[in-house]
Amino acid sequence: MSWLEALVLGLIQGLTEFLPISSSAHLRISAAFAGWDDPGAAFTAVTQLGTETAVIIYFRKKIGRLLVAWFRSLRRGASWSDNSDSRMAWLVVVGTIPIAVLGLLFEDDIEHAFRDLRLIATTLIVFGILLGIADYVGRKERDLDHLTAPHGIAFGFAQALALIPGVSRSGGTITAGRLLGYKRAEAAEYAFLLAVPAVFASGLYQLKDIGGDDSPPWGPTIVATIVAFGVGYAVIAWLMRFISTNSFMPFVVYRIALGILLIVLVATGALAPDAGPVLAPPK
Repeated sequence: MSWLEALVLGLIQGLTEFLPISSSAHLRISAAFAGWDDPGAAFTAVTQLGTETAVIIYFRKKIGRLLVAWFRSLRRGASWSDNSDSRMAWLVVVGTIPIAVLGLLFEDDIEHAFRDLRLIATTLIVFGILLGIADYVGRKERDLDHLTAPHGIAFGFAQALALIPGVSRSGGTITAGRLLGYKRAEAAEYAFLLAVPAVFASGLYQLKDIGGDDSPPWGPTIVATIVAFGVGYAVIAWLMRFISTNSFMPFVVYRIALGILLIVLVATGALAPDAGPVLAPPK
C-alpha cells in the first residue's frame, strides 16, 4: 500500500464510517475501482480505531456519565437499572456480545467470502431499502431514556449484521432503532455509542495482522487512521445536525444507485467480483 492509497482510504473511512452507507464497502469498492489491492478486513478494522476515537471525543460528556454510572452499578447491591445512564451503559455491554461472538465465528468469511463485490452490491441495495422503510414508518417518539433490554439486544444484533460489508454498522443499527420507534438523532447516537467497544476490540485484535507479508504496512495504516479520525469527527458533527431536520432518504437513494452500478460493472465484466484481492482464500 502506498502513502497515496493510505491517504485516500483514510479519507474515505472518515467520510463513510458514520453515514449509513457502509465504510467497509466503500473501502473495498474504492480500491477495486482504482485498481489497488483490497486493503483487507484488518486495515478496515484498524482505521476504524481513528473514527471511534472521534466518537469518544465528540460524545465525551455522555460517555463519561455512562462509565461513572456503570462502575457505580458494579457495587454490591446496586441495580443495573437504577437510572437511565447505568441502564444504557449495561445495554451497550450486552449489545456488543452478538457482534463479538459472530465476528469470531465468521472471521474467515469476513476476510474473504464477505468481500465479494456481488454480495456487497446486494447488501447495499437491500439494507438501503430497509433503512428507507424504517425511517418512513418509524414512530419517532422514543428517546434513549426509553431504552429497554430487548431493544438493546435488538440493536446489538442489528450491529452484528455490519460484519458483512455493505450493511453499514450505523445503517443497520439506525434501521433497528427507527423500527423500534426511536427518534433519528437518538437512534444515531446509540448506534455510535454501541459501536465503541466492538470497534476497539476488533481494531486491537486485528493489529496483529498489520505489517505482515499479505497485509498493509504500519506506516500507511497509521496515516490512514489519523486521517480517518479528523475527517470522522467533522462528519459526526455534520450528521447530527443534518438528521435533526432531514430524513435518511438521500443515503437510501445513494446506496441503491451505488449497488446497481456495482452490479452492472460486475455483470458486464468491467469489474471482477474479487477485484484486487490482498489475501488468498483459505484452503
